[in-house]
Amino acid sequence: MIQSMTGYGKATGTYKDKKITIEVKSLNSKYFDLNLRLPSFYRENELTLNKMLSKLIVRGKVDFSIYVELPPKSNSTKINHEVVTTYFNDLKSLSDSLGVKDDSKLMEMAMKMPEVYSQEREELDEDEWKAVELMIQEAIVNFEDFRKREGQILHNEFSGYITRIAELMQEVEQYEGERIETVKARLKSNLEEKLDNPQIDNNRFEQELIYFIEKYDVTEEKVRLKGHLDYFLEVIKSEQSEGKKLGFISQEIGREVNTLGSKANHQEIQKIVVEMKDLLEKIKEQVLNTL
Repeated sequence: MIQSMTGYGKATGTYKDKKITIEVKSLNSKYFDLNLRLPSFYRENELTLNKMLSKLIVRGKVDFSIYVELPPKSNSTKINHEVVTTYFNDLKSLSDSLGVKDDSKLMEMAMKMPEVYSQEREELDEDEWKAVELMIQEAIVNFEDFRKREGQILHNEFSGYITRIAELMQEVEQYEGERIETVKARLKSNLEEKLDNPQIDNNRFEQELIYFIEKYDVTEEKVRLKGHLDYFLEVIKSEQSEGKKLGFISQEIGREVNTLGSKANHQEIQKIVVEMKDLLEKIKEQVLNTL
């Protein structure tokens, strides 16, 4: 079944004293465009994660985030005492040499200097990453379920649009006989106006009439259009979501509708073609959001 490229999935869990939240969301895009937000201690698995997500998500502009909440006692930021002491002593010496008596702000200045704070790098536990991978899989399952639900909505909309275009194509038939008679009358009138002799060579007239009837005949366009409409419905029922293929079929539908309009030569048929084009634009817009 077809799926939407719009999706959202979330999973939460814990590992030891860490609370881990994973979110994945996507919008439509021609390609797989991934934006990763990871804690620093997961960065070493960034390439592995990228490959995993590209296979599972396939296409879309994807935002993938992992949030980790650490308990207060696990703060790994430390004050480098030696560096602070050196900065303070240097500032104190400079202050004394300049005759500055108020040195109350020297400590504040020292604490703002580079490399005062150091952060101990946390090594990634292999078991922790395995736990994270399970949460990622859960988030992806929820994400895919979201895409399928949105895909069902797209399926229903596509079916309605295609069915309506097929109905409009049938409505064209009621005007085809009238259209031929109109062409015939106009052609005969034009010949009589241009010829002084109202007696027209019937054989020549029939030849010209056949030429114009063939020129404005839309039988082939209707046959091809019906084939494209049937194929579109077939594709949206297939097991795989094939948004690109639906885009190509939409182009072929548009080609036949445009040709039908150029050959119409009838006001009511032109109105039908305009409605077909309106429906086709809605289809194309939704196809862009189809996986």
